[in-house]
Amino acid sequence: MRKEYRVGIIGGTGMVGQRFVTLMENHPWFRLTAIAASARSAGRTYSEAVEGRWAMTTPIPQQAKDLVVLDAEADAEKLAGMVDFVFCAVDMKKDEIRALEERYAKLECPVVSNNSANRWTEDVPMVVPEINADHIRIIEQQRKRLGTKRGFVAVKSNCSLQSYVPALHPLLKYGLEQALVCTYQAISGAGKTFERWPEMVDNCIPYIGGEEEKSEKEPMKLWAKIEDGKFALATAPAITAQCFRVACQDGHMAACFMRFREGCKPTMEQIKADWANFSGRAQELALPSAPKQFLHYFEEPDRPQTRLDRMLENGMAVSIGRLRPDSQYDYKFVCLSHNTLRGAAGGSVLLAELLCAEGYI
Repeated sequence: MRKEYRVGIIGGTGMVGQRFVTLMENHPWFRLTAIAASARSAGRTYSEAVEGRWAMTTPIPQQAKDLVVLDAEADAEKLAGMVDFVFCAVDMKKDEIRALEERYAKLECPVVSNNSANRWTEDVPMVVPEINADHIRIIEQQRKRLGTKRGFVAVKSNCSLQSYVPALHPLLKYGLEQALVCTYQAISGAGKTFERWPEMVDNCIPYIGGEEEKSEKEPMKLWAKIEDGKFALATAPAITAQCFRVACQDGHMAACFMRFREGCKPTMEQIKADWANFSGRAQELALPSAPKQFLHYFEEPDRPQTRLDRMLENGMAVSIGRLRPDSQYDYKFVCLSHNTLRGAAGGSVLLAELLCAEGYI
């Protein structure tokens, strides 16, 4: 593995793109080399392109300020030649995103995508490094299809999954059959701040387009097995979801109910022990962005709380609390993750670290 990788960010002016820019500052492996966005931002310095709409709480990193923004489409060949791989966080139609990401891959530029467009492409791995790191081996199949030696597309899963799926994952061994989840999602998940979305102040919206379908279906790909070069999707646990947009800036919370196969229900002590002891490939490799402990359980009855706990382990850990018996399901609990760190840009950075450490980049 090399010690330094040149990195490009496609869609660098949006909220997730801005988060990518901040995460590249002082990263031990990655050096921000290029930023691309739409034609309307191209040709300006990055600081000019985001003037008046910088949404992060920290200043624009010095290394990014004077980079001249490239056109993500017109300058694709130029950008691909400048970097070792790119992060993608563009705001386009799904078919346009799929075409753009595959174009970069065919230019022999690996793409680590935050977008949903390629999550269901048959040979594209959708990875949470602690859960299904082995799925990256499908990349060899994808390269054969694309006719590439280096290029490929890898994606991370939907941001809301990052709270409850990691908590359910270590419990699959007990025959987890059903899960009901209600998510309470921050406005940054829509690329907004309260200044830009005053309607969300003192408000809750019981609908986020496409979110419930993603919450129910994407875990089945995370838990899939690779058979004959294809993903054989998991069929259990069956998940039903309802998703709300709530008046928080950052942090997606979930209320989760779970039912186990008859005669297989673990004790609460077993569940808490499994959460405390759970780790994955990201921890084995000691990846720079990996939390030392992935799942944290709080015994206090009023935790986790969004403002107190979303930044746990630099926003890359999952907070869990209020595990207790339920009158209709076996158990219920609440959980929390930072949606633009663990759930978006940070999760993509961790995936890129995994791909570098395992020799795919």
